[in-house]
Amino acid sequence: MKRLLIVLLVIAGTAFALPFSSEAERKKDGKPDGGVLGYGEYGRPATLDPITSNEMISLRLTELIFNGLVGINEKQEIVPELAEKWEISPDGRLYTFHMRKGVTWHAREGEEAKPFTADDVIFTHKIMMHPKTITPLKVRYEFIDKMEKVDDYTVQCTLKRPILNALAKFSFKIIPRHGPSNPLYLTREDVFVQNPIGTGPYQLKNVTADREIILTANENYFKGRPHIDKFVSKPFADQNIMTQALMFNAIDMIVLVNPRDIPEIQGDKRFVLQPYNALSYSFFGYNIRNPLLADKRVRKAFTCAVNRQEMLDSFFNGQGTIISGPFAPGSWAYNLDVQPLPFDPEKAKALLKEAGFAPGPDGFMQKDGRKLLLTLKVPIEKESEAVKRVVLAFKNYLKNVGVDIKVEFKEWQAWKEDIFLEHDFDVIFASWVFDDSADISSLFHSAEIGPWKNNFGGYSNPEVDGLIVESKLTLDHEKKRTINRKLHAFLGEENPYTFLWTLTNYAGYHKKVRRVAIHPYKFFSFADEWFIPEGDQK
Repeated sequence: MKRLLIVLLVIAGTAFALPFSSEAERKKDGKPDGGVLGYGEYGRPATLDPITSNEMISLRLTELIFNGLVGINEKQEIVPELAEKWEISPDGRLYTFHMRKGVTWHAREGEEAKPFTADDVIFTHKIMMHPKTITPLKVRYEFIDKMEKVDDYTVQCTLKRPILNALAKFSFKIIPRHGPSNPLYLTREDVFVQNPIGTGPYQLKNVTADREIILTANENYFKGRPHIDKFVSKPFADQNIMTQALMFNAIDMIVLVNPRDIPEIQGDKRFVLQPYNALSYSFFGYNIRNPLLADKRVRKAFTCAVNRQEMLDSFFNGQGTIISGPFAPGSWAYNLDVQPLPFDPEKAKALLKEAGFAPGPDGFMQKDGRKLLLTLKVPIEKESEAVKRVVLAFKNYLKNVGVDIKVEFKEWQAWKEDIFLEHDFDVIFASWVFDDSADISSLFHSAEIGPWKNNFGGYSNPEVDGLIVESKLTLDHEKKRTINRKLHAFLGEENPYTFLWTLTNYAGYHKKVRRVAIHPYKFFSFADEWFIPEGDQK
């Protein structure tokens, strides 16, 4: 798998800027404007703002609506966005960003477009870091000591300490100070969360009764008007139906093709099947608060009991890689020396016996009179054929070693509350996507245990905490790699999750959509350059 590397084009103490083509220059590229692109998503986004978003459907949409201070181009180089240039102090702690002038926010109906200024940057950082704002971003930006306004178009950011690849982190999306109704912190009850305005290439038009999200081209986009007039996100509760919608021209693109449908799309000359390697993996995650799961021998037994390769081959056509720890194989932090635990049911039984379990009258393991019965919770939106097969297989594999698994499907919101707020679960099946920073602190650091935090399982280990902090403080890339390899090996042994696989993802789309380039974990970063020939527009 191709390793994702961020190329830093800035040296401490120097300034850097790249001009974007003007709208007039964009018109000279010979590519037509117009057309509608309808794309299918498996499920619905929970939010449409970049602060509270914590799942990929939402994140993809925010790429269309918002911009960061910097961006990352198709060559994985850092380029200007809302900041047109910057300086970095020799000690690597002071970043001075000079904002692009003439940028405006999307105008709400009946209102005039307001200008983007340094105040919006300061506002975004304050609201993002407010204790009452529930966001996965908070832990990623704890390295920022303060952000200060120099003038209307200049911001200075002081870091608590120099960190590796700090500039790339300023790609977080900026929101308008006049957007949220609450000027202090952001909750999912704020109207802005479902009705956002940004500076990006597309702006929210409306959400239909069928939960279709319609985005229209921003005529005043500072990079030049995007070519395609409308992006329409269409939700599907069934992946097979979504594939059929593509085949019968009801949609033009599927962002994430069901692996079982790849041959059907691949065999049709009307479509392009484009692979992209996201930094992601799937896992079964455990609630360590349950005394039965607090023993790492039990968790290791579960991992040994599951035939991951068989599931990958059967349910995903073998399109992926079995993993051994908390980093994706495409990440620079992945430890190739750590091998996945082999499928070994007898080893699993031995580990359970070592942990004090013995078969009960019904054949299931028990300890101190307590049956090894666990509840696996799955959101209905993720109840695809493949997910149902994975979950059922997990249940059967564990039954074979004496563990009783009760599968419970929940509505998406109820599932999130059970997992992240109430911590009312034993096991979950989920996926995790992260960027090139390979930051796993929100997943496994003890400081991230609590309501609406990503360490949902309550995993806590002082050695892991120490390694995570050491990794954050290390500026040398090779030293950081060594630390993360230690983390990988340690967590691979601890099994807070049963780490499953990284899938090879595919986008499927009609050939009429041209110049499609896909960002590995943001997908729509380059969508303003896509176009549809005039004869194919609808």
